[in-house]
Amino acid sequence: FQHYFCRTGSLLSLSFQVVGGKVKKPGKRGRKPAKIDLKAKLERSRQSARECRARKKLRYQYLEELVSSRERAICALREELEMYKQWCMAMDQGKIPSEIKALLTGEEQGKAQQNSTKLAKAAKTEANSSNP
Repeated sequence: FQHYFCRTGSLLSLSFQVVGGKVKKPGKRGRKPAKIDLKAKLERSRQSARECRARKKLRYQYLEELVSSRERAICALREELEMYKQWCMAMDQGKIPSEIKALLTGEEQGKAQQNSTKLAKAAKTEANSSNP
């Protein structure tokens, strides 16, 4: 306790608390909490809970959609893998599946088209460079 004399000469006893090198005076200082209406506080709490549940619902919907889209992708990849297995088994038996033949002929046609367009561009640039 600290003892002080006030102007009137009477002895005052005050207690101080030292926290972290700073002197703290007892009692409530600073902003005093306003008297909050309990009904309003309860309504705000209910509103906050409603919003929290709505956010949670949206989050779960998003996650469910994400899971279902990933499951669809997995099914599609499994089907593709099964198709490739069938092709490999057919090729092991010496048969070339019609799908592979179509892919190979399509690639050959694509290469032929690319070569013809390259030749046409080369001829065009030659013609342009020879004409002044």
